[in-house]
Amino acid sequence: MRPLRYARVTDVEGAVATVAADPDSAFLAGGTTEVDLIRLGVARPSTLVDINALPLADVDDLGAGLRIGALARMSDVARDPRVVARYPAVAEALLLGASEQLRTMASIGGNLCQRTRCPYFRDDVSPCNKREPGSGCAALDGISRGHAILGTSEHCIATHPSDLAVPLVAFDAIVHTVGPAGTRMIPIDDFYLAPGTTPEVEHPLAHGELIVAVELPPLPLAQGSLYLKYRDRQSYEFALVSVAAAVAVEDGVVSAARLALGGVGTVPWRARLAEQHLLGAPATPERFAAAAAAELAAATPRPDNAFKVALARRAIVRGLTRAVEGGRS
Repeated sequence: MRPLRYARVTDVEGAVATVAADPDSAFLAGGTTEVDLIRLGVARPSTLVDINALPLADVDDLGAGLRIGALARMSDVARDPRVVARYPAVAEALLLGASEQLRTMASIGGNLCQRTRCPYFRDDVSPCNKREPGSGCAALDGISRGHAILGTSEHCIATHPSDLAVPLVAFDAIVHTVGPAGTRMIPIDDFYLAPGTTPEVEHPLAHGELIVAVELPPLPLAQGSLYLKYRDRQSYEFALVSVAAAVAVEDGVVSAARLALGGVGTVPWRARLAEQHLLGAPATPERFAAAAAAELAAATPRPDNAFKVALARRAIVRGLTRAVEGGRS
């Protein structure tokens, strides 16, 4: 049994200083991921720094945009009227993640930083380049049904598990941090790092750097957005494929589109190729299917997860169709 120290902090500067001073320490918010990993032996911090007393739980207006505190709980943000009205895909993604009990505990910042649910990463026995760089990737020749088909490398094919991150990527969210070197604003596109040759490096945060807020910029298009999630069961399950979609149509032609995918990428996947194929094109299922095919042309499925290509294509078409129809089933 490993000893574990616990500390509580009441201000951001103290939290950053406490974690930065100890290379084996970690922040603790809701604990819905961190505690699991500690129990499994995957995470082995010497000290947990409890940040729940920090004043980072508010949702604030930024004109037509929103700033969501990193300690805001998923359940609270999902039901905030401003989130529901301005970014319904965000509200839906939060409500479709985990269980009601976990959503009541889990924080927004923690959700963004959660680790993969790849079983080979979490078993602390199998080779895993995320857990032990250079050891190999057991999923390459193992059971890979839930693994990624986009953004993979020969070193890692694990999917990113966050539902929330998918619409955040679609809407160009900005991650605000405070760290030993000061404050930063990190575009969400730069926050998630594809595995490449360094799958253990998942984001650009320095040790001791704390997420303090997530900013959703003004985006009128997002008011008609939606989030669809396809999984093996209808509750408490991670996505096989998910879609965040928003579309504007003028005279039957797509004038603007945002599209992102979950469950298929090593990072939350912004479908930029599909967006390009949609702009100026007829808002028809046939065109949506062509856009999906263009995005998925780069997929590298394995035998166990090859079904995700067809499932993702259909999910994209359905998501875009429903977005055009105003989210109706």
